Amino acid sequence: MNTNPQVEGSPKKKKGFFNIFLDFIEKYGNKLPDPVMLFVFITLLILVASAIFGALGTTAVNPADGKEIVAINLLNGEGLIKILGGLVTNFTSFPPLGLVLVVMLGVGVAESTGLISAFMKTTILNAPKKLILPTIVLVAMLGNAAADAAMVVLPPIVAMIFVALGRHPIAGLAAAYASVAGGFSANLILSMLDPLVAGFTQTGAQLIDPSYVANPAMNYYFLVVSCLVLVPVAVFVTAKIVEPRLGVYTGEIIKMEKVTALEKRGLKWAAISLGVLALIVLFLTLPKDALLRHPETGSLTVSPFMNSLVPLMMLFFLVPALFYGFAAKVLTSSKDVADHLSKSMSGMGTYIVIAFVAAQMITFFSWSNLGPIVAIKGAEFLQAIGLTGLPLLIGFIIVAALINLLVASASAKWAILAPVFVPMFMILGYSPAFTQAAYRIGDSITNPITPMLAYFAIALTFAQKYDKKIGIGTFMSSLLPYSIAFAIVWIILFIVWYLFGLPLGPGAYIRM
Repeated sequence: MNTNPQVEGSPKKKKGFFNIFLDFIEKYGNKLPDPVMLFVFITLLILVASAIFGALGTTAVNPADGKEIVAINLLNGEGLIKILGGLVTNFTSFPPLGLVLVVMLGVGVAESTGLISAFMKTTILNAPKKLILPTIVLVAMLGNAAADAAMVVLPPIVAMIFVALGRHPIAGLAAAYASVAGGFSANLILSMLDPLVAGFTQTGAQLIDPSYVANPAMNYYFLVVSCLVLVPVAVFVTAKIVEPRLGVYTGEIIKMEKVTALEKRGLKWAAISLGVLALIVLFLTLPKDALLRHPETGSLTVSPFMNSLVPLMMLFFLVPALFYGFAAKVLTSSKDVADHLSKSMSGMGTYIVIAFVAAQMITFFSWSNLGPIVAIKGAEFLQAIGLTGLPLLIGFIIVAALINLLVASASAKWAILAPVFVPMFMILGYSPAFTQAAYRIGDSITNPITPMLAYFAIALTFAQKYDKKIGIGTFMSSLLPYSIAFAIVWIILFIVWYLFGLPLGPGAYIRM
């Protein structure tokens, strides 16, 4: 039934090409099977492909070490034994499984006790409405400094904020997820990814210049400006494309009443506990010989602190939630605490099923060696077509973005691509820092839409909380505009940087 009928005789509003394209994605995407079964079918396709390319003897030479990579047949006797033997460990060692369940243990209690609701009433919902969405997007992009954890924590919280504002929760969820994932290399601060990719850049550069040393901050200026540029882009896409397409939310709207005296008391104790917890963490990180710093280098970017981010994030939600609960008299006994902890996990059944299948899919794809073979062939293709200069750099961004649809790990892709492209661009006169900047754009822009990033399935699970019938098509059509907009704007920024010869970071320039 048409909920927005046209007045008789009035002209119908024509849809633009982009909306027609998104309608196509939504319509046929929704015809895909349930996400669990879709992952099952993709897993079967990977197994068949491994058998075909394994039988054909498909190979590629790894440019990093010169070793031959051979496609592995997973459907022969040896492969089937490996599959059966690894089925359980594939699931239990699946990194997002523990991350999601641990973080959601804290977030779930913060939600069920009413801490998040009370916090929203006193802060976010009282802020100027024009600033709420930009602030959310900026926080999401800064949140990628915490790596994958931000993809778990922020989307459900932002969805709740949108419901409270009377806006569509899936639009908020999409904005948060796309901002963290699509803006993965846009930030105002350095993250653990910076030294990680710099290490592979250095290895590739030393094939040409053995004395080259990579600075982890070599892209810092470019990444800061990227963040400031992409925030308004994400805000525009959310307000002008995603929300209008989703329409009016007809589910349950959370009515925010005034903060009660008990809630104020709970917030006071939550703030006190949060402050104490923050002081403890600062004590464990700030001093030179602090416990959570690297024992040899004293670094924080590669340290026990970064390895402890997930449990720390859980504690930063759980501890204030418990103090809030007892102060606001939502919790009165240890049994209440146990009940709320159980409640926080009760809605994760669908995710656990999806995680089981996704873990097998991603592991089988890794075992087959098809990912690195595709990456190497893509690199060889760029070299073969003879592009030079800026078109070659843009072509490299696009190839990296396409490979990201199959190999979501930033470090795994760069380990393969850096030894090919860093020396190649050095010979053409471009610095390793510039090549790395191009790679980081390509690695980020397709993150929101790749099913090989396990957090796509998690985000879809969160979306189903608000719309049980939401299909992959509807969800994908809500994320695709971010990928397209980020790609266009980020590549334009890259071209501007190139034309003006701006420094990429401290001591890092475009040319050698």
